Order: sequence, then structure tokens, then C-alpha cells
Amino acid sequence: MTQMNSFNTLALAHQVIAEHVRPGDFCIDATAGRGRDTVFLCELVGETGKVLAFDIQEEAVASTCALLREKGLSDRAQVVLDSHSHMDQYAPPESVDCIVFNFGYLPGGDHTIFTRSETSIAAIEQGLKLLKPNGLMSLCIYYGGDSGYAEKDALLAYLKTIDSKRYTVVVCSFYNRPNDPPIPAFITRD
Repeated sequence: MTQMNSFNTLALAHQVIAEHVRPGDFCIDATAGRGRDTVFLCELVGETGKVLAFDIQEEAVASTCALLREKGLSDRAQVVLDSHSHMDQYAPPESVDCIVFNFGYLPGGDHTIFTRSETSIAAIEQGLKLLKPNGLMSLCIYYGGDSGYAEKDALLAYLKTIDSKRYTVVVCSFYNRPNDPPIPAFITRD
């Protein structure tokens, strides 16, 4: 269990993901960013698994590829310079064990470039079709500051509309944290 002083959105997401992903699994990092989640997924899927990572920024793709090389995990991942809203072009339906999203902007990058609800919701919809039965989708919703609240509001409204007969959606809140604490959410395919 994560220690409480380091218990945050990403720690919670990683804990849930680690309980779900197994060696040999196929995972998607829908927002590669600096590559930390891509590496985390590669470690979980082991030598027999595969990770597909997406980002629209060349800087993020280069950063992810460099981190994978540094960790000796390049053979487990394919990093694609493309929008997460196109992930259905890279994986067949019901083939993915886990999909990870971190909505917001690239850490240490250009804050004028950030995820937007139009492509993010389209990516979630595609991801739901790609998930295997019992598959997991993890969403870390970063908002406020430069990226504002529009995407957060749209994502939370959309999550309420997901078919409850096929999927379970859990949205968590760090209720007593100041400012705009990121929101962890999880979707499982039943």
C-alpha cells in the first residue's frame, strides 16, 4: 500500500493498474508524455507483453523513447506520434487489457498545448471498444491553471453517460486537498 504522505492521483492509479495488469498483457498509454507510465506498463507486462504509446508532441515521443532506451524496455513498446483519438487504427476491438490516460499538458512542456475534450472523449469511446472483458481504463484528470476546467467538466459529464450494463465507472476525489487536485477515475469493462 502507498504511504499516505505520497498518496496522490498517480500513486492511486498505479496501484490499481498494478493490481490489474499481468505479464503478457497488451496495454496502451494514450498520453505518453515523458514516458513514465509507458515504462511502468512495460515493467508490468514483462518480456512477453506489449505497450503502445501515443502522443501528439514530438518532444513527448522523443522523451518517452529516450526513457525506454535508458531502462532497456524499447523492445516492449511502440511509441506513435499520433492522437490518442486514432488508437482504434492501431489495435483491434477487444484486444487491450489496460488503457492509461493523463489529461492535461506535457509536464515541463508548452502549457498552451493540452488535451481537449473533443479528442479525449473520442479516445475514451474508442478505448472502451478496444478493452477486453474485465479490461481496465485509468484516467487521471489534471485541470485548472493553464488548461482550465472545460475538459474536466466535459469528461466528468461524459463518464456519467457510459453504459452501466457494460462498464463500471468509479470517480475518486481528494476531497480536502487545496486548489485543483487531479481527479483519478477508473472504468472496467464488465
